[in-house]
Amino acid sequence: MKLIIGLGNPGKRYNNTRHNIGFEVMGKIAGKLNLSLKEGKGEYIIGEICYRGNDILLSKPVTYMNNSGIAVKELIDRYSASTDDLLVICDDLNLPLGRIRFRRRGGNGGNKGLESIIYHIQTIEFSRLRIGIKNESQDNDYVYFVLSKFDNNEVEKVKNIVDVSAEASLFWAESGIDTAMNRFNSIEIE
Repeated sequence: MKLIIGLGNPGKRYNNTRHNIGFEVMGKIAGKLNLSLKEGKGEYIIGEICYRGNDILLSKPVTYMNNSGIAVKELIDRYSASTDDLLVICDDLNLPLGRIRFRRRGGNGGNKGLESIIYHIQTIEFSRLRIGIKNESQDNDYVYFVLSKFDNNEVEKVKNIVDVSAEASLFWAESGIDTAMNRFNSIEIE
C-alpha cells in the first residue's frame, strides 16, 4: 500500500496559505480520484482507493504542521506501512515558486512538519515532494511568510503547481521515486 500524506494546518484560517500547499495537493488528488477524506482513528483524515492497480491511502494530519509526525507514525503503525511506500508532500521555503522536487531521503530543510516526522518515525529514509513557495518579496520573518496567503499575481501559478504536484504524486505511486525524480525535478511550472 502506498501512503501519500499532505502537510498543512487545519482550520479555515490557514486555507490558501503557503504552508498549506500540501493540503491543497491532497485536495486535488482526492478530487481527481472522486474520493472523500474522512476522519480516521487517529490524528488525521483519510481516504483509501485502488488506483491503476495500486492501493493508495491519502491522508492529511490534523495535528498542525509542527506535530505532523504524530499522525504519520499513527498511520504507519495502523496500516503496517513501510517507509519505502511513504510520500510526504510539503512546502519548501528554499525552492522558488514554480519548482517541485522529489527526494528519496533527507533532512527537514527547515520544515517543522518534516522535522516532526523524522523525529517520530526515527528515519530520514522516506520520499518527499517538496513544493517551492519562495518569492522575491520574501523577508526574514519566515513564520509570517509561510503562514501568509499567496499574492494575487501568484494565484494562477499556484493552481498550476497544485495540478502538476497532484499528477506527480500519483505518478510516484505508479512508477516509484527514481522515475518521478527524473520526470518532474527539472520542470519549471508557469
